[in-house]
Amino acid sequence: MHLGILTGGGDAPGLNAVIRAVVVRGLVGGHRTTGFLRGWKGVLENQTIELDRESVRDLQRQGGTILLSSRTNPRKVEGGLEKVRDNLEKAGIECLVAVGGEDTLGVARTLSGMGVSVLGVPKTIDNDLSATDYTFGFDSAINFVMEALDKLHTTARSHERIMVVEVMGRHAGWMTLHGGIAGGAHVILIPEVEFDTDEVCDFLKKRFEAGRRYAIVAVAEGAMDPGIARHVMHSSEKDAYGHVQLGTGIGIAEALAGEIKDRTGLETRHVILGHLQRGGPPTAFDRVLGTMLGVKVVEMAEQGLSGKMAALRGGEVVPVDLEEAVGKLKTVPAQRYDQARLFFD
Repeated sequence: MHLGILTGGGDAPGLNAVIRAVVVRGLVGGHRTTGFLRGWKGVLENQTIELDRESVRDLQRQGGTILLSSRTNPRKVEGGLEKVRDNLEKAGIECLVAVGGEDTLGVARTLSGMGVSVLGVPKTIDNDLSATDYTFGFDSAINFVMEALDKLHTTARSHERIMVVEVMGRHAGWMTLHGGIAGGAHVILIPEVEFDTDEVCDFLKKRFEAGRRYAIVAVAEGAMDPGIARHVMHSSEKDAYGHVQLGTGIGIAEALAGEIKDRTGLETRHVILGHLQRGGPPTAFDRVLGTMLGVKVVEMAEQGLSGKMAALRGGEVVPVDLEEAVGKLKTVPAQRYDQARLFFD
């Protein structure tokens, strides 16, 4: 069988582990693997490399993706989906493995409906894809958030100041929740629950009055208090999937830090963790999960499956429908946030 593989959207630690696993498991089954460069852009423009065992040796240790990535959306290109289908056929690809998040896998789902043999591997540091317990990249990212908060505790305590730390998470607060709990944030703010800046300020003033004269506030980039929304100004530019470019302009951390300082008189600074959260080598968990997913997706291809995604469920990797994976965003349930609030102190 001739397999194709691409990596789309934002990079995530563990992508190279998936690529390595697909190639190695494919060779064991007598299959050939072609890599498409820069996500869907590589399929549209026939940008490919041949992958063999030597080219993926020890690859699981590296962050990023050797196949490069982009946010190219074939649905926004005139005749793009048809061109993808035709180019895959001309290249002799019998099954395409699309590694990505909601956007990349959404295109894969559409192609499957057009008769293209395609399988998905879930990838997002946000952990917001449905139908899977965890996505690779998430563990690496939250470990970075935890380590960053650990370090910020020492400087915040030394200077008796409030540190407002912005964590990635446009619509889902999983990274802020897990990283905040692990890193001992005193306040955690997520997109799923609107917050009131006055309430945050009251909490912080009481904390200082009680002698705990510093605080860490972890806030997801998509979290919002409607009362200060006018102070948050992102770029008006959108990517090919229609997403506003967060991380530019004035983000929620900067706006919130300014409001806290003005309303409490307490020294307050903000830190934006940004792309550091998705960089560097993957954790052991993400290396192993990426490997498991890559092996499983080749087995699924051998079984003739299409329109499916390899997903982690209860410790096992199983096939699930792409429709289930991208039909609804997985957000933080209220009870999980309530658990975190127990430790706001």
